Amino acid sequence: MILATLCYVKQNDRTLMIHRNKRPDDIHAGKWNGLGGKFEAGESPEDCVIREVREESGLTIHAPQFHGLLTFTNFKGNNWYVFVYTVNDFSGELTQDAAEGGLAWIPDDEILGLPLWDSDPIFLPWLEQENFFSAKFNYDGERFVDYTVVFY
Repeated sequence: MILATLCYVKQNDRTLMIHRNKRPDDIHAGKWNGLGGKFEAGESPEDCVIREVREESGLTIHAPQFHGLLTFTNFKGNNWYVFVYTVNDFSGELTQDAAEGGLAWIPDDEILGLPLWDSDPIFLPWLEQENFFSAKFNYDGERFVDYTVVFY
């Protein structure tokens, strides 16, 4: 079981995305993602998302908004539990050399046209809803199989 966070930093109808294109061994190589990553020992989900966004972008986020939990079963042989956030309050300077890939402010209406994992176009619209969600996305390695979701 891998615990992780995922954050979509928003500003002026754009979202900060990372193109995972720097490490060929990256499980997300070639895909566009929000920012985030794995928990470190003793971290809460909020500690993790704040640290990961700072490490990946140089930005310090304030008051990230929690939206829900994504469970990915058998994703490349692992089960992931991912806490999903958005944030529009941040400070700092955007790094020009992210270790895991190129950062870009993508217009919100263009995100679904990027190379994303098959699950992303399903859950990204849920970030605009007021309800919390818990979704389970079943994979067979890299192949998306199906999903279920509950809204609260």
